[in-house]
Amino acid sequence: MNTSDNKATLSFSDGSAPVEFPIYKGTVGPDVIDIRKLYGATGKFTYDPGFMSTASCNSSITYIDGDKGELQYRGYPIEQLAVNADFMESCYLLLNGELPNEQQKADFVKLVSKHTMVHEQMQFFFRGFRRDAHPMSVLVGTVGALASFYHDSLDINDAKQREISAIRLIAKMPTLVAMAYKYSIGQPFMYPRNDLSYSANFMRMMFGNPCEEYEVNDVLVRALDRILILHADHEQNASTSTVRLAGSSGANPFACIAAGIACLWGPAHGGANEAALNMLKEIGSVENIPAFIEKVKDKNSGVKLMGFGHRVYKNFDPRAKLMRETCHEVLEELGLQDDPLFKLAMELEKIALEDEYFVSRKLYPNVDFYSGIVQSALGIPVSMFTGIFAMARTIGWIAQWNEMIADPEQKIGRPRQLFVGSALRDVPPLKERK
Repeated sequence: MNTSDNKATLSFSDGSAPVEFPIYKGTVGPDVIDIRKLYGATGKFTYDPGFMSTASCNSSITYIDGDKGELQYRGYPIEQLAVNADFMESCYLLLNGELPNEQQKADFVKLVSKHTMVHEQMQFFFRGFRRDAHPMSVLVGTVGALASFYHDSLDINDAKQREISAIRLIAKMPTLVAMAYKYSIGQPFMYPRNDLSYSANFMRMMFGNPCEEYEVNDVLVRALDRILILHADHEQNASTSTVRLAGSSGANPFACIAAGIACLWGPAHGGANEAALNMLKEIGSVENIPAFIEKVKDKNSGVKLMGFGHRVYKNFDPRAKLMRETCHEVLEELGLQDDPLFKLAMELEKIALEDEYFVSRKLYPNVDFYSGIVQSALGIPVSMFTGIFAMARTIGWIAQWNEMIADPEQKIGRPRQLFVGSALRDVPPLKERK
């Protein structure tokens, strides 16, 4: 952080003396006012529900410019990473700050591959869940349970142990997600195959079975890999902030990632692509689109257009353009262009991009709209969408957690409040209470 020559002066209308605060400049993006001494100097807090104007940390991992529609991992535009790098290279970048060379990539892939299996006793954990349990509840439990098995990497103050935990989480998440799916449909678990790529290995564990060899389709594997890259990190969002907050207490990394998964489970966060696909199913057919659009435009109807617009991106979501290309590639590869659901999705996309109501409000299709369609085409059930998201975001959570642990300014998270309850009062005897 570089201190700006400018200072922020807070003045009061009640005659209190004004207070000056330093202003810090980042590499790019808005300057920040350092208000850490506000309470000590004034006895007052700031009030910012949802933390919409509050920087909770300094970070060098991911940068978003919502107005321009930009997303960068370690300075590299997502548009370039999604085309010129695979998910393992993106993981290495987020963890280490630089893209790997050929040898570094080979060593990293080999290291991750060595940790893909989970302890055999994990199978008994799965048997404790009902078969119809939501995969996210299964993942919260099983990821948290990893701390029971890997006591040798729980010392968060040891950089080497933090690295081992990071690799274990990256490697084991696909195995656990695939196990959650297999358990839900009553099929045997598939052990990982370390000769396959990260994404190909996951698809085999999801869709393969012991009776026959799984055939890897490069187009579909590339589509999944792109989904993982585009969802790998997204700055200080709700689940990442949850991981940092849990980590600030000194909790072990498996517990922190389990907390992130729990937060991601919320429909306003990780469940958006599931909601988008459910919306398409509710619309039913192309013929019903006009009536649906009218309901969306009617503020009193309560009908929302899911998978369009974004809280951060005020223009086009840069990930959506890349996911759209992948979406059309997959539909073409699988011959699904005429499938009713996908025809409906493409027609809705066309209308939203042309209708003045949506264009003027910048309600463009976002990454969730397309990723839901792609995952559905790949044969991934809607209930697993958020699990795939968690698998992708694990690397971002780990990178952010690791950065926070190493930050000398890191303190346990402790938001303050504006108390609006009862003032101090005495407890009356039971007989006197009305």
